[in-house]
Amino acid sequence: MPAAPRLAPRFGLRAKVLVVALVLLAIPLAGWSYLKEVERVLRAGQEQAVAATSRAVATALHDRPKLLDLRARTDAVPDPAAPPLPGGARRVAPDPRAATEEIELIIQGLGRSSGRIWVVDRKLNLLAIAGSLKRAETPERAQSAWERFVTAPLRPFLERVLARPTEDFDDALPEAAIAGGRDVASALDGVPASRWRHTPDGRAAIVSAAHPIWHGEEVVGAVVVEETANAIQSLSSDALERLVTVTLVAFLIGGLTLLLFASRLSERLRRLRDEAEAAIDSQGRIRRLITGTGARDEIGDLSRSFSTALERIAQYNAHLEALAGRLSHELRTPIAVVRSSLDNLRMQDPTPEARVYLERANDGLARLTTLITRMGEATRLEQTVREAERERFDARAVTAGCVAGYASAYPTHRFVLDAPSEPVWIDGAPDLFAQMLDKLAANAVDFSPREAPIRVALARRGGEAALTMTNHGPPLPAEIAGRLFETMVSARKDAGPEPHLGLGLYIVRLIAEFHRGHARAANLPDGSGVAFTVTLPLAAAP
Repeated sequence: MPAAPRLAPRFGLRAKVLVVALVLLAIPLAGWSYLKEVERVLRAGQEQAVAATSRAVATALHDRPKLLDLRARTDAVPDPAAPPLPGGARRVAPDPRAATEEIELIIQGLGRSSGRIWVVDRKLNLLAIAGSLKRAETPERAQSAWERFVTAPLRPFLERVLARPTEDFDDALPEAAIAGGRDVASALDGVPASRWRHTPDGRAAIVSAAHPIWHGEEVVGAVVVEETANAIQSLSSDALERLVTVTLVAFLIGGLTLLLFASRLSERLRRLRDEAEAAIDSQGRIRRLITGTGARDEIGDLSRSFSTALERIAQYNAHLEALAGRLSHELRTPIAVVRSSLDNLRMQDPTPEARVYLERANDGLARLTTLITRMGEATRLEQTVREAERERFDARAVTAGCVAGYASAYPTHRFVLDAPSEPVWIDGAPDLFAQMLDKLAANAVDFSPREAPIRVALARRGGEAALTMTNHGPPLPAEIAGRLFETMVSARKDAGPEPHLGLGLYIVRLIAEFHRGHARAANLPDGSGVAFTVTLPLAAAP
């Protein structure tokens, strides 16, 4: 029975488990989406808090026109030390004389610790400014064990993928924010407004809220409160850092665990596959049973099922193997009775018509006897092959002796030997090797014309010995080319006077496999015959 072809695994169990584990990426993605949503809510809350502060400061300045009328002798002027902005505009620095001391006290009292407040009149003159957009530096806290041993090694990677806020940004008030800000213009029109913008160097995001200052029904100025989003971004970055770190560690531990688990499953399945393949030999016989595991899972159940099925097949095969021997033994007695009866009838001077029937019966009995004998020979040979002892012998000498004997065994055919001059050492049984040659020779004689020579070649090919017997005659039929060396398979269309069970080439395969080799047959390139080749491993010279 030919071995089933084993397909190369293109996508193994371990790879499939790891791919399935990628579904867990949905968890950190959901976490990232949640953090972004929280950041959006915090920004909205910050925007509302800044708007509330601007409203409180504006309320403190409502209906106090004298504060806004006390202006400096000069308006706010551009800061000459500041670099120019895109479009040629320059930042402006308030003249310390541009606001009254009372306004400064009010906006300082109502200001936020990390924010900046400034006041303009309707002519966009900067009256007062207080506070700073930069947060005060906080002392570094002691690192936890997680941060020292897990986060710290990942810090270079985290710094590449996560943008952390910085306090090193340009916090100067650009002229464009005063004269061109939509929030300021809206507030001077009597409508509170807020907006997000970036610092001139683009390193920080600023939320600003402007609220009008009323005197009666007239807007006389505007209060603008500004804050950076660095605090929120710091919280978001810290949370994202922890999320990424925990995700990487969890995926590392989970991936290794799944890989070990999948490797364990693959190893168990591979061991079960190897045991199943080794349990049955090329003839379909059970060589050894699978030892069912005690694992209480599906693979354990499968192993025990295989073991039970192989045990039943082994019992059935043993019954079939013993059946031929029992039939051979049981049939010999009635055949002997029939033969003696025919002999007695022949001795009684039968009529010519009866003599014809006696001859037919005698021929049929002879064929039946031959069949039983060959069935017994095949059974005995299988037993001999299993129990034969190995020895080192010269295949060249055995082949030469057999070919010389074929001249007298088959006088109507001519055998031609092509063998090397040096010994060809093989580890096996010389008697079985000679019997293999006899089966090949008998098969070649049955199909070869009398005038065509039968060539026997023995040669070394690397570390192997190749025995080839070539005969002219009909080519092999395509439908049995792959089953020629199986039992009960024959390419003979006309059975002839001698019965054939298709056991000759089957015996050739048995003996070749006993010598750790293999046999094959192929049509000659020109289609004029067939070449049978037996390849056996060479043994070291004694």
